[in-house]
Order: sequence, then C-alpha cells, then structure tokens
Amino acid sequence: MLYNMSGRLDTAHRKMDTQSHGDAQRHLGNGHASLASPLKLFGQAKKRINEIFQDIKAYSHETEAFLTGISADASVVTPEEVTQVKAVRDKVSGIGEVLARNHMKVAFFGRTSNGKSTVINAMLRNKILPSGIGHTTNCFLQVEGTEGTEAYMLTDDSMEPKNVQSVRELASALSSVKLSEDSLLRIVWPKEKCNLLKDDVVLVDSPGIDVSPNLDAWIDKFCLDADVFVLVANSESTLMQTEKNFFLKVNDKLSKPNVFILNNRWDASVSEPEMMEEVKKQHLERNVAFLVDELKVVNRQEAEDRVFFVSARETLISRTHQETGTPTPTGSLQEGYQARLFEFADFERKFEECISKSAVQTKFEQHTERGKTISSQLKAVMDAVYDRTIHCKDERSTKKSETSSRLDFVESQLNLLINEIKDKIRSMVEDVENKVTRALNEEIRRLFLLVDEFDRPFHPDSNLVAVYKKELHVYVEEGLGRNLQAKCSEVVLRGMESAEKEMTERITPLLPDDTRQQVLNCLPRRDFEIAYRLDCRNLCADFREDIEFRFSYGITSLMRRFLGPRNAHTPLRGYTDYNPRPMTPQTPVREAVPAPVVDENEVMLTVLSTFSSRSTIGVIVVGGLVTKAVGVRIIAVVGALYASLYIYERLAWTNKARERAFKRQYVDYATRKLKLIVDLTSSNCSHQVQQELSSTFARLCQNVDSAKTDLEEELKQLTKETAKLDEVASKAKLLRNKAGFLDMELDSFVTQYLKHTT
Repeated sequence: MLYNMSGRLDTAHRKMDTQSHGDAQRHLGNGHASLASPLKLFGQAKKRINEIFQDIKAYSHETEAFLTGISADASVVTPEEVTQVKAVRDKVSGIGEVLARNHMKVAFFGRTSNGKSTVINAMLRNKILPSGIGHTTNCFLQVEGTEGTEAYMLTDDSMEPKNVQSVRELASALSSVKLSEDSLLRIVWPKEKCNLLKDDVVLVDSPGIDVSPNLDAWIDKFCLDADVFVLVANSESTLMQTEKNFFLKVNDKLSKPNVFILNNRWDASVSEPEMMEEVKKQHLERNVAFLVDELKVVNRQEAEDRVFFVSARETLISRTHQETGTPTPTGSLQEGYQARLFEFADFERKFEECISKSAVQTKFEQHTERGKTISSQLKAVMDAVYDRTIHCKDERSTKKSETSSRLDFVESQLNLLINEIKDKIRSMVEDVENKVTRALNEEIRRLFLLVDEFDRPFHPDSNLVAVYKKELHVYVEEGLGRNLQAKCSEVVLRGMESAEKEMTERITPLLPDDTRQQVLNCLPRRDFEIAYRLDCRNLCADFREDIEFRFSYGITSLMRRFLGPRNAHTPLRGYTDYNPRPMTPQTPVREAVPAPVVDENEVMLTVLSTFSSRSTIGVIVVGGLVTKAVGVRIIAVVGALYASLYIYERLAWTNKARERAFKRQYVDYATRKLKLIVDLTSSNCSHQVQQELSSTFARLCQNVDSAKTDLEEELKQLTKETAKLDEVASKAKLLRNKAGFLDMELDSFVTQYLKHTT
C-alpha cells in the first residue's frame, strides 16, 4: 500500500503529473507502491505477545509443579495457593488459545446493493464474493487466510472443507438454496494470493441492514470482536436513517467503535460534473456530522479522514486486470478514474493504520493487563512462599543449633557422670565390703550364743546326730543371715537407694520431658535383697563330733592337761617323735602328724602291755616307795575318792552333757571355717551391690543413649529439612524473579506497541 500518499484528489493529481502513462497511474492507484504495510505492526505485536504468554504459560506450569512438589509441607505452601496457581495456569492456557486465534477483523455493513461485496473483492484483488445487481448476499461471509495453497469453504454445521465455488450458490440471495440471515460461511483463501490476508486480516461481509429486523442479534454475534466497521453507502443517495440506527446500536454496545464511511459508486458523478463538488461537500458534511455529533467516536478533523468517495467496481476491474496482466477493456473505467483509484488506495492506507492500531489495542491491551495481573499474582505467591520458607529455614536452623548444643551438652554431661558414678559405686562397694566384714566377724565371735539357742531333741545315736547336725546347719545359716541382714542390709539398701536417687536426679536433666517418666521405672528396686550365701552345710560337712565319755582326771586327761594334747601319747605309747639328726644332708622329713585321741581303755591296755618296759618298771618302783612312805590307808582313801569322782562324772555324762559337748565342738569348728570365708562373703555382698548399682546406672544411661539417638536423628532430619528449605527458597526466589522479568517484558510490550499506537 502507498504510505507516502495523502489519498486526496490534489495529491493524486500531483502523482499523476509525474507519470507519463495511464497504466502507471493505475499501478499507483492500485496500491502496489507501498514499501511496508502498517498491518505488520499487528503481526509483530501478535508474535511478541504470543512469545510472552508462552513464557508465562511455561512459568505457570513450572510454578504449579514446584508448589505441588512441596505442597505436603503446609507450613510453606497453602492449599489455597496451589489452587490459585492451577486456576492461573488454566487461565493462561485459555489466553494463549485466544491469542493464537486472534486476528484483525473488519466488518462491512450497509444497505442492500450498496456494493459491500464489491469493496471486499477490490481489497482482495479477486472476485471471491458473489456480487451483482439487487439483493445478492443472503448471509454473513467471512474471508480469512490460510497457509495452504487451496481455497475452501466451511459452514456453521460442518467443519468439512467444501469447494469454494459453491459460495455463489449458498450465499447468493438469488440461489434456490436459502440460508438463514445470521448464518456464517467461512471462505478460507490462500494467503499467498492476497497480501491483506497475510497480515491476519479477516473481512466480514453482511446482508443488507435493511432486509432484517434482527440487528441486535447480528451485533452480538458478529460485531463485538470487530476492530473496524466500514459503512458502505451509496453516493447516489444520502446517508439513510436505517444505516444510522444500526451504527447507533453498535455504538451502544461497543465503546467508540472505529467507523469508516465509503461513499461508493462515486463514478456516477461523472455524468454530472457541474454538481460533483457540491454533492461531495454535502455528503462529507453529513457523514462528518454523523461520526462527530451522533456517534461521537472521533473529532471533526479525524472524521474527515474517515470519509472516502470511491468506486469499488472500477477499483476491482483495474486490479483484477493488473493481477492478470491483461489490458483494461475500453469504456469500463469512467473519466477521472485515477482519482477514484487513489481515493480507494488512500482508504486502504488509513484503514490499515486504523485497524492495526485498533487491533493491537483491542486484542492485546486487555491480555497484557491480564498477563500483568497473572504475573503479579504468581509473584505474590512466590513472595509468600519465599518468606515462609525463609522463616521456616530460620526456625529449623535455630532448632538445629539448639539440638546440636543439647546433644553436645548431653554427651559431655554423660561422660562426666559416668566417671563420677563409677567412683561413687567403687566407694560404696568398698564401704559395703567393710561393713559386711565387720558384721560377720562380730557374728562369728557371738556364734556360741546362736548355737546355744538351738533347741532340738538330742540323742547320741549316729543317725539322729546326723539329723540334728543338719538342722543345726540350717539354723546357724539362717541365724547368721538374719543377723547380717539386720546389721547390714538396711544400711546398705538406704545407701543404695540414696545413690540411685542421686543418679536419677543427675540423669533426669539430660532427658527430654516426654521420656522422664520412663526414668521412674529405673528407680531403686524394692525387691532387691543382699544374699549372704554362707552355706553352713557344705562349709561344716567335714565336722566330726566326739561325744564319748572321758574322765576328767583320767590318765589321758591328765597327760593332755600337763603335756598338752600333742605330746600326751609319747609316754603312753612308749616312743617319741624325735628323730636323730642325720650326719649327712638328707631330704627334709615331714613334720610329725599330731597323735590321735587315745581312749581310756586303750590306755589301760597299753599300760598293762608295757609292764616289761624299763619306764614302767621305774614307775612301779616309784609307786612302791610312795606307798611305803605315805601308807596304805591314805592311798586307799585317795583311791576311794578318785573312784567316787569317776562314778560321779560317769553318772553326770547325760544327753544334755553330750549336747553341750557337741555344740562346743561345733562352735569351735564352725568358727574356724567361717573365718575362712569372711573375705569371700564380704566380696560377694559388695559384688551384688555393685551389680545392682551398675545395672541401675546402665538402665539410666540407656535412656540417655536413646535420647542421644533421638537427638542425632532429629539433627539429621533438621539438616535435611534445612537443605530442602534452602532449595525451596532458592527456587521460590528464582520463580519470583522470573515473574518480575515477565512483568518487565509486558511493560516493554506496552511501551513498544500499545503506547506507540495511542
């Protein structure tokens, strides 16, 4: 199209003066001299806004995936935000679909036979739509471009492509096939055949507005998304009220629509050249008044640029023959046609500028605002997520630091407690051992009292003595254990309870509040008792009692009394334990074994059997001398007294006497044996105490170890959560910045295309 033309008659004549041939003049008037089309602005803007919304769509999907991935953490993302982002994603997808379909739409309206279809054909440079005399167009026709090479037609009731030649049958009012007036036939024409269609321009032809009362339905169905309206009027008559009423209705539903007025068939003015300027002035004044005063869509200066006087028939004839390269038939073009061709080209230029600016505004301004709203919403969501993530991260970091400090404190305090408690247990074990040793030694010294209190029938029969001995073992063991418990157990248990209570009080601060109740189960056990384990039965198993009668002044007794039990057998048996020292060194001789106890009868037999020995003869000699010196009577009296004493003692040797002798021998034997196990018993008791205290402390430490494990697991979990929150914060910050970048892109689009077109 010709950009550097004004389109007015004077401009056209100046252009014509520079041309030497009529064909060259028609060439200019046919609109081929333009270097660039204003319609390119719409295509550039559409491409740019689609790229931006593709980025917004990808951003919304990325945001949704991000929020869905972390939606389990309600402290960072709320369900409302996820729902909001999903709604935004759907909204962006819808906008993207609309933008992909967006095109510049121009609707042609006018009365029947005013030449609407011819104007569209002239603009398309091809006779595509049916045209002719009378009511020709019976329904709405939409011409749009396609990248394909074949033209086809689509109907309302089917998306199956039909032969484009059938449009004359279906759309013509003269055809036998009748379509409803509000039907739409879509004619899809190859873009390579028409430059106008290459720039996403859609042309809509309509039936005459004077043939149907359903104007409101037409407006709602076909006019609300139109960028430019072209009122095709008949220059042979004035602007009719029917035409005015239609556009007043359009103006009511659309705010300041872009309206162009084409006074078609201006070639008829050639027949009355003297009235041409006056008629033109009249039409121009009425058209401008309609646009300015009634529609109020433009000012007067702008209105004059919206009114044109053309001949669509001449333009179509000129352009079709130019496209085919054939000469124009003589007489088909009236005088002065060049001016009308330039006027039509001027209309196209103004129309292209207007529709380009209008379409960019109407098609993209609202979407741009919605895009900015969407980016602001997503940015607000990312801001909220980022702020909450940083807050949660700070909380986790603080808690992590506290947990780490708590873990270090527990470990250091536990190590300190272990050493202190070990020393405490060691000290207490030593104290218990000393107490048990003292108490057991004291009980050993008082063993005769305990044995004396044993009251069971006693009989010298060996079987009955064995039973008596067995019961005495049990009695002594129980008595010693009872006395030791009375002296030691209570004191030891109090000490243990105090130690365990101290351990518990020292351990409790290292445990969390919810597990401290478990420590109560580790308090001192009430069923613990020290087992002394004296085992008198086995200890005194080798005890052999001697309860046979022995005269206290018998020869054996006297020998033992004066010579001692070890040497009493020497004079009685007539030999000595002395062995002469050998002259040469020999193997040391073992110490002589103590002589066994000698019975009185055995002694008498020994005396009688040794009369012949020299020592016995000496005794007899000494006895004879004593008898001679003292006298027989005195010896008799002494003998009688000695016999009486023997009889007394013999009669006094009852079961009670035997029992006392038994108990005395048992006490002596048991005392020696018990003294041997004093250290063992005290060590055993102290070991029991050590085991109990160590076991209690181990149970307490187990709770601390469990608390340490929980702290370590919590620390690991906090570390993972902190790292995850760090990733979430970084991603949220990146997405927030992306929203800011998209907002800047939309601002750049506004500056480049929307403000530029205002």
